[in-house]
Amino acid sequence: MRFTASSKSVPVFPTYGVHNPPSYSPCAAPDCLYARGPDEPSDPLLPLFWTAKWTMYRVFRKYAEYLPPYDGPPPVQLKEGEDYQVSYGASYYDSTWRGPNGEQGAMMEHYEDWSLPIFPFDNHFTCSFISLGNKAYFLTYDKDRPKGMVPICLFSDLNHPPRRDFIKHLPYSKGDSERLGGRVQGYSFWTSPQDGKPPIQTGASPDRTAEGAVLFGYAFRSKWERDVADPTAAPYRHVHSFYFSGMPTNPPNAPIVSQYFTDFAMIKPDPMKTWDLVRQLTGGREIPTWNLFGPPGSSG
Repeated sequence: MRFTASSKSVPVFPTYGVHNPPSYSPCAAPDCLYARGPDEPSDPLLPLFWTAKWTMYRVFRKYAEYLPPYDGPPPVQLKEGEDYQVSYGASYYDSTWRGPNGEQGAMMEHYEDWSLPIFPFDNHFTCSFISLGNKAYFLTYDKDRPKGMVPICLFSDLNHPPRRDFIKHLPYSKGDSERLGGRVQGYSFWTSPQDGKPPIQTGASPDRTAEGAVLFGYAFRSKWERDVADPTAAPYRHVHSFYFSGMPTNPPNAPIVSQYFTDFAMIKPDPMKTWDLVRQLTGGREIPTWNLFGPPGSSG
């Protein structure tokens, strides 16, 4: 495998209003907004800033029978090592961050030992995604960087951190919520396998992997809870899990992935350990652009 850098601008990936403007995605509703019915809960709101740890479950067998959201590991009918793999990471978020040129919002997602399995190659390496305003960067590390990959590259030039009210861009799924006994509020859809077409289904069930559709979903805890770092703050609904389709081809063999959040708290991230890594790695030099979604050796 080899990775080829490019000076071309990277494409804007459709995110249905979550990471970039709705105009870049084939949404099912105007501005990718979903009205809530009278029998549906109000939308959760992310804190101004927070940190969290999470456990990632890459499910590669029996996923169609046991779809997320999961309350931690997948159901007991699935066995670790046989049906799914476990790895770990952390997220850091600060909507109050401002960059030197007026950029707004910063986020870092760190994947330890096993990368986010959305690319068509082996994901057994550590990586981080850092979003500063609209620009998103992809970082790898000396300890296990794939051969030919650079320490930092531009992942997208229009992919901002989710806004605090991002959940308004996903439909509420009663089925996802009831799968965990109403302990969560689930929001998800399956994208259409046809380019330019709107999402084809609300809710994770039934599975649409074989059709080439892609699942995108979040769950928040239904109960309003105090924050462990700031118990004087008003209670809020904590993020429970992020569940989605990874790359189903092998490798990385990730048709269904779930990130289950723990230690979610209103702790302001330390810039020196998070977003400042971009400056530390580049020293003001031009950052290469890479096409991580293309086949090995392709350029952006």
